[in-house]
Amino acid sequence: MKLGIIANFNQEIFCEEVFRSTKEKELEFLEFCINVGNDVNAYINETSKLQVYLNKYSLKVGSVGRWGTNRILEDGSINPIELEAEKSLIRWCHEIGCDVYVTGCNYVDDLSLYENCTGAIRYFEELIACGKENGVKIAVYNCRWNNFVHSDPTWSIILGHLPDLYIKYDTSHSVYDKGDYLLETKKWGHRFAHAHIKGSLIIGGERYDDPPAGLDQINWGAFISTLYRAGYDGNLSIEPHSATWKGELGEKGLNYTIRYMKNLTV
Repeated sequence: MKLGIIANFNQEIFCEEVFRSTKEKELEFLEFCINVGNDVNAYINETSKLQVYLNKYSLKVGSVGRWGTNRILEDGSINPIELEAEKSLIRWCHEIGCDVYVTGCNYVDDLSLYENCTGAIRYFEELIACGKENGVKIAVYNCRWNNFVHSDPTWSIILGHLPDLYIKYDTSHSVYDKGDYLLETKKWGHRFAHAHIKGSLIIGGERYDDPPAGLDQINWGAFISTLYRAGYDGNLSIEPHSATWKGELGEKGLNYTIRYMKNLTV
């Protein structure tokens, strides 16, 4: 497995310092999250700059994803603007040497579960076809942010129907939704295409903090072992996500997680 990190560019897209820091930490890839409210073309238009830094620091792009958008409209039809934006990102993945694209699908309250599932299937079929043309796997994130395709029974329905749809997995989303991340990994790990490494901490039955992985409550050794058993040999992408671990403390926490995860993987 390869260890990398989600890129945080703040105000400047593809800021060189992010690439330099990633290389200095001996990580192998960066992940780009181009979420709702972000113009996909702002990133695509900077491709030449990106490729310069990827080559300079010998880094790869581990995945590109888009969280939070409305893919399905209120009448159950596909959002054509969002579909084209995602297809543009999938084609961009091919251009920059990234083989995983991460997506999701919103639930429309006025539609039935059946209508929502069929709408999601139609949408994902479009992305999968584009992905096949460009050598890119399409993975649905298990984050609950404007996405209902995050666990069973929806996985069994939609992924059961779409054998070429994969999963981007994050243990914290299962934990905070009172799920069983080891059981989900046992059952679905063979369909994982990308995994996030993010700590989670519950106290008194409530979410308390997202501390650095290794300083939290996830049994990371058991999770990694279950991934190996499932045949997973993909990317592990660190996601710093804590309101506490910021600045100098956050940097120390990140360095701790890197050391911790490297000791768990072979």
